[in-house]
Amino acid sequence: MIKAICAAVVVTACAMSAPAATPAPASGCLPATAPPPNPAPPTSVNTLRQAYFCVLDNYYSGPAMDSTGLLKSALAAYTQHLMRNDADRADLHLPALTGNRDSDWKAFAKALGTGDPAALRAAITGMVAGLHDNHARWIRPAPPSEDGPVGTGIVGASAQQGDRFDPAARPPMFITQVLPGSPAAKADVRPGDILVKVNGVPTFIGDKVNQSILDTLTTETVRLTLKRPTSGRTRTVSIKQGPLTRQPLAVTSKPLPGGATYVRLPGFFDGAADKVIAALRSKPKAVVLDLRGNGGGSPREVTRLLGAFAHGKITSYFCPLKGDCTPNRTDDSVPLLGSRLIVLTDRACASACEDFSAAVRDNDLGTLIGTRTAGAISGPSSGYLLDDGSVLLLPKVRHLGPAREIIDTIGVPVDHHAPMTALDLATGRDPGVAKALSLL
Repeated sequence: MIKAICAAVVVTACAMSAPAATPAPASGCLPATAPPPNPAPPTSVNTLRQAYFCVLDNYYSGPAMDSTGLLKSALAAYTQHLMRNDADRADLHLPALTGNRDSDWKAFAKALGTGDPAALRAAITGMVAGLHDNHARWIRPAPPSEDGPVGTGIVGASAQQGDRFDPAARPPMFITQVLPGSPAAKADVRPGDILVKVNGVPTFIGDKVNQSILDTLTTETVRLTLKRPTSGRTRTVSIKQGPLTRQPLAVTSKPLPGGATYVRLPGFFDGAADKVIAALRSKPKAVVLDLRGNGGGSPREVTRLLGAFAHGKITSYFCPLKGDCTPNRTDDSVPLLGSRLIVLTDRACASACEDFSAAVRDNDLGTLIGTRTAGAISGPSSGYLLDDGSVLLLPKVRHLGPAREIIDTIGVPVDHHAPMTALDLATGRDPGVAKALSLL
């Protein structure tokens, strides 16, 4: 139901459009510069081998990593999958490991034998999850459906943070976006509706978000218990997935009182900066830039858009495991607008969105309103193709803010706290814009 398709962290894999890919070598992986083969070969022990060496060769800390931890995480996930399917093996255990990457892999592969494809996929997922890095992912890109995308049409929730729920979320959880004409819209599900239960499972246990409902949201038919904040009425509705109309990311704008212009930027997609700049060609007195729900995208778009508000500024640093950090700077080829900048953020503002927000804050380029950002900005990822058509996304550097501060896992704080509530959404109020106008 709530699924981030082509989110910022997987932008490399989702953007692939070149001709057929060359298979990855048995000992490692290749940069993912083309779509995966269709149909893709099954996942094998060799696929897991490629993933193992790909992490060691290409991940930020891979060259200095204790490789035994990768194999431990992989086998833990592998055996857990077998147990869930009543297929555990009495002869399967983690062999003695020495820290030598090659000999440890040989011993590990011997213990696995031919391997179970589904369990091997679980092993790769577990190995990557063991990195505890929000920009390290393993994905299996699905070929585009001839019938187009399907789903319920509920594409946003207040506690959503990428492919998980925000551990800092507070109740209630409410719907933030419904696609027009979707099954959810036809069932009269609206932004602001409070999600009380999903398939009978409560969205919060006490004051903690229930991460377990993520699995229930992917079923073909989902049963939602909803409370409408304007009336207090509670109802239960079943929604079956159906065809969805593609909604390309787009920059929208409108005038505000006092000579200001409101611009909503849903992602730092290719060309996004120039679209925002075009919307501001009249050089308004002030710009209210809405980055709420912006999952990130290209760092190049960040530096280009910042160049419209300041020149000669360091916007962030990319730091390797060893050696000097590389500063990123404003694109000074962009003419200055001379406009006052106010930025609206929330907990769904992640990755490149946080890069932009931190640059605004640290360089004193404007005012931040809303809530602290996601804290999901470990570093930009590159994609690597494995032999089953899947893609590993791995950061090679670490991101630091302009003041060399760590933003990952922490987020960027705001100058003025103005969260959106369920009742605000249901009634069309916007506390962030209201606060921005009060400052103008």
